[in-house]
Order: sequence, then C-alpha cells, then structure tokens
Amino acid sequence: MSISHFPELTTDKKKFILTCGFGDKDAAKSIPGAKWDTKLRRWTYPATPYSLRDLKIVFPHVIVDPAVLADVQAVQQRNEAIEAIKEADDAEVNLPIKAVPFVHQRKAFQMALTTPNIALLFEQGCGKTLEAIAIAGSDFIEGRLQRMLILAPKSVVPVWPKEFNRFADFPFLVAALRGSSLQKQKQLSAFPPTGDALQVIVINYESAWRIEAQLLAWLRKADGYGVVADESQRIKTPGAEQSKAVHRLGKDAVRRMILSGTPVNNSPLEFFSQYKFLDPSVFGTSFTAFRSRYARMGGFQGKVVVGYQNLPELVAKAHSIAYRVSKAEALDLPPEMYVTRVVELGKQARKMYDAMRKDAFLELESGGQITAQNVLTKIGKLQRMTGGFVSLEEDGLPTGITYKLHDDKLGVFEELLDEIMDAGKKTVVFVRYLDELHAIEKLLEARKLGYRSIYGDVSQDDRGRFVDEFQDDPAVRVFVAQIRTAGLGLTLTAADTSIFYSTGYSLEDYAQACARIHRTGQTRSVTHYLLVCEDTIDEDIAEALQKKKSMADLVVDNYKTLLGGKKK
Repeated sequence: MSISHFPELTTDKKKFILTCGFGDKDAAKSIPGAKWDTKLRRWTYPATPYSLRDLKIVFPHVIVDPAVLADVQAVQQRNEAIEAIKEADDAEVNLPIKAVPFVHQRKAFQMALTTPNIALLFEQGCGKTLEAIAIAGSDFIEGRLQRMLILAPKSVVPVWPKEFNRFADFPFLVAALRGSSLQKQKQLSAFPPTGDALQVIVINYESAWRIEAQLLAWLRKADGYGVVADESQRIKTPGAEQSKAVHRLGKDAVRRMILSGTPVNNSPLEFFSQYKFLDPSVFGTSFTAFRSRYARMGGFQGKVVVGYQNLPELVAKAHSIAYRVSKAEALDLPPEMYVTRVVELGKQARKMYDAMRKDAFLELESGGQITAQNVLTKIGKLQRMTGGFVSLEEDGLPTGITYKLHDDKLGVFEELLDEIMDAGKKTVVFVRYLDELHAIEKLLEARKLGYRSIYGDVSQDDRGRFVDEFQDDPAVRVFVAQIRTAGLGLTLTAADTSIFYSTGYSLEDYAQACARIHRTGQTRSVTHYLLVCEDTIDEDIAEALQKKKSMADLVVDNYKTLLGGKKK
C-alpha cells in the first residue's frame, strides 16, 4: 500500500483522531468504526485497543500520540478489573436496597462502579430490575446524577414504580407516564425541580420517541442524568424510529444501562444498535462498517447476510462491559419466584368493567343474604372480563353466548411469550376459562409455535401423550392448560417458567398448578408470572394467593372492598 506520509493518531479522550493524506482515504475508511468528522475534517475511531490494533495493521508507520497509549491502557485496565470481578467468588459491596442481594447482583454492582455503561444480561428471574435500581441509587448518592429515564415495554412500565417502592433504600420520586402523548407531557412537566431525591421517569418505547424533545429537555435540566433500556432487544433494529430516539436520548447520559435476558435472537448483528446506545466506543456508530467486520455478504447485489465472521472478537467486545447470568449459574436463587406483569385496560374495557363491578355491588347490597357462592359468582364474571370475554345472561341465567371484549391481556401475554421464546425456553400457560385457552391457541397457531393443550374435553390418553410430547419434543414449546384440569398428577419440568393468564380463587388449585413445573426432576429455579389487570379483581386474587390465602375464605367479609365499595 502506498502511503504519502506518516499518518498521525491523537485523542480527545472520547475518540481517536487520524490525520492522513487524501490518498489514504479509502484505507482509513476501511478500518472498523471509522467515521468522518466534518468539523475536524479528520477520520475518527472508537478509543479502544481494537481500534489501535486495526489502525496499526492498516498504517504500520502511524505516529501514535502517547495520550492514545494512555487511553488504551486505561481501557485495558478497566477490562482486566471487570474480568477479575466476574471470576471472583463474591464482592464486598453495599447496595442501597432494602433486600439481601444475591452473589451475582453484588458482583454486577461492583462492576458498575468501574464503568458508566453496563449491560445487565440477566435471564428472567435473576433480578435485573433490582440491580438497576441499586446502581441508579448509588450514582445518585455519590452525586453523579439527579434524574433517570427508564424505557421499557408497555407491560413492564407499571412494574418499575412498584419495585422502587419495594426495594430502593434512598430518596426517590418515581412516575410511570400514562395516557396520550399530551397527558405524558403534562405529567412530565408536573415534576418539581431537582432536589434531595432521585427523580425517575418510566415510559414505554413506543411513546418515548413521540415526546423525545420533552424528555431530553427534562433530562438536561438535571446535573447529570442516566438512561436505562429495559428489554433492550426492543431497539435491536438500528433504523427504527424508536431505536434512533433511544440512541439520541442516551447520547449525553452519564450512566447508561441495557437490561435483557435475550439481547440477541436471530443474528449477532442485533448487538450493534443496543451497544450504539450503551457505549458507541465498543462497536462504533456505523452499522455498515460493523456489518462488514462481522458478517459475510452475498446473494442479490451482495446485500444479503450469508454468514458471520470474527465472532469471538464480537463476543469479547460485547462482554467487556456486560455481566451475563443465567438461572442455572445463579445457584443462590430461591427455588420459586413470583413476578407480576401489569395489564392496563383500554378506555372502553375499563368503562365496561367499572359498570359491571358497580352493578354487582348494588345487586349484592339489595339482594338480602350474602353468601360466598353468590359473591364468587360476581367475582368470576369480573375476572372473565379482565381476560377479554363476557358471557351473556337472560333472566339471570347464562345463554351460552360469549363475546370478546378486548385483547389487552392477550397483548401483554404475547410480549411475555416473546421474551421466553427468544430465550429458547419452554413455558406452561395456565388459564381459568376455556375461551381464554382457545384465544391463546389461535395466537400460538398464528405464530407457528408448537403447543399442546389440556382441558375438560381432552381424553386421558391424549393428556398423557401431550405431556410426553411437551417433555421430550423440542418443537413443542408451549403447554396450555386449564388450572382445574391440569392441576394434579402432571409433570411439566421441561419448562422452568409458567404464565398464569388467569387464576381461580382456590389456593389449593394455584399451588398444585405451580407444582407442575416445580417438582422432582426440576433442576432449575422456577419463575411464575401472573398477568394482572390493574385496579381490577385480578389484583385482589393475586394478593390473596401470594399471601397463601384462598379468596373463597375472604369474600363474605370483604365483598364491599372487592367490588368497589367501602369496608364495613
């Protein structure tokens, strides 16, 4: 290669800057991470050991400023420190949380103290939300930031305030933005000036890019802010509007975190967009250059990815600022964990639910004797409505006609199912009502996911065969069952995750359903997800079950509270 003069490499602490002749343009452009800076009129590169290595390969006689070597040494020292933390048995750190952290959480927290950007690649049930809260709290206590923006899937947004209230052992003010874009902006503007508490905003990805300017304005009024991308695989497509918005929102953050159990599903190239937000120095800012480095192109006009290359380097770079943990590795996890996913009813469904609850309350008030059975009947109708259905009656008797009211819970179910399927796992889905089961079957068929289901009309012979196929056939990913039908005698340990789309109010039935996967033969920690419609009977049933109580024992004394009235 002909070089007109010796190129020079300098640094501004954020990037390497190459000064070279015009004749070296193509060579400079070919180096991974290359970006032309129009103001400097120079080529720039991520300030990493990999960039220096590649630059020296292309330009063997490059004159390297000693400050560049100092930057590289600092990165190498950081990476060595991170590796030492990962290899250690434990970490002696104090997390600002009201809980005893697991070993992997202590180690990840210590790692976060060494780098402002961290990927918490925790499998479901390993506590990445608590970990992020602890890191944010530490940053606030140490004066590094005053505000935090958390971006999450819609169904996860309501979870964050609950987790802050449950675990944060530091002053905070948290709000989950709800409603229309205009309503979200009003909620944002209602926040007080920064003060002696960490201010936290939680918003779903689809909404964030629509009010990006307002979110940025709010963040920039703080003396330091952080941004968290929860379930960061949602920004894996570099050209998507919400991905680009997240990149911009995180650009000037002093703390950035991505949280995901499955950051990569279909292609290792999905790392790029997530790391462009997290730390652009890892893979650069050009997807074209990144793809050239790690993919082999072919097909029509050479624009189709036909294979991959340099994958050990890609993985090493990604894990240089990532802490990965699976449930199998986290040996101190409890044997069973219970997680709530919140469902927000749409406007029309909410209106109908509130009207039915009011009618049920008034009917009981004027109906004379209150018995457990008639209260449970009213509760059952309300619960069926939270699942998306209503059964018509005539003269107080069911007609056998069922109407579908909404897909609100089904949509949250599909989001959660995506996470589990992306992780390569199997899952068991429990439902109370048959129409819910058939709606889930249709969704699975549309997604071309292998499943088996058990309910009252399925023969005993078929039930045994379906269980064996779920346990043994990798293509059968989902097992759907009515709680009463599948609550006894079945072994479904091929899954370590269950989803309760709906539950009954019997503690015994619920415990038996959980025991289908948490039983002899299960070698992993088990996670049970409960889908709960906000401000509905779902919440009361879930609370009773988690307190190891049967709703049937509580309804007579508490029916006024359960159906929206006042306590006696």
